[in-house]
Amino acid sequence: MQALILEQQDGKTLASVQHLEESQLPAGDVTVDVHWSSLNYKDALAITGKGKIIRHFPMIPGIDFAGTVHASEDPRFHAGQEVLLTGWGVGENHWGGLAERARVKGDWLVALPAGLSSRNAMIIGTAGFTAMLCVMALEDAGIRPQDGEIVVTGASGGVGSTAVALLHKLGYQVAAVSGRESTHGYLKSLGANRILSRDEFAESRPLEKQLWAGAIDTVGDKVLAKVLAQMNYGGCVAACGLAAASRCRPPLCHSFCVMCVCKGWTR
Repeated sequence: MQALILEQQDGKTLASVQHLEESQLPAGDVTVDVHWSSLNYKDALAITGKGKIIRHFPMIPGIDFAGTVHASEDPRFHAGQEVLLTGWGVGENHWGGLAERARVKGDWLVALPAGLSSRNAMIIGTAGFTAMLCVMALEDAGIRPQDGEIVVTGASGGVGSTAVALLHKLGYQVAAVSGRESTHGYLKSLGANRILSRDEFAESRPLEKQLWAGAIDTVGDKVLAKVLAQMNYGGCVAACGLAAASRCRPPLCHSFCVMCVCKGWTR
């Protein structure tokens, strides 16, 4: 089998395609022939060595994959069955999906839903799955299209762009926040009603004018602080990323005041 292997040498991350024997795969009760794996931002950080993503080396990156079961010791899965996996530390502390074959715990796998191809599952990928979880968080909090605008930060990224498209399809008014003017046409085509510059979210006061019925934040840091300060009473923020940094100091008094529910997705 072929796999993309990450190794560390003199403090640098080196990536190369190597041949591996199946016996070298890590412990697990289900072996999967990988057909597709999406390339995530986290994978890019791992492969380039720009982020401390990998817990130990050598490592096969790829935080998700879809394929067919090659062999299984788990009674829930059988050879030839189509499955997918997202999360669980795969590609970080357990060999991941950028290989022809993977071995994982059966608890980490999900049977591929009927009508969904393995290719389309990975086109949606972890980013799309996260976006849908964020939308569901807003729905679970009782946020409806008639309640007002939903702001999406980091809107041109994988999670953000999918969230814009989903919200538009569900009838919400979407304000998309992007730091690149070149993405404005793309975001409009996905259904964004208006585009806001990321510069507008650079600084915030403890209390701002109430603007948003809900928010999906993929950025964190000062952007999230600004969003929290602008939430409507009873609003909901689904926060799922820290693309900017982990230094966010949101105005907690205001978030309590508006009964803002912050929900995150991590594994």
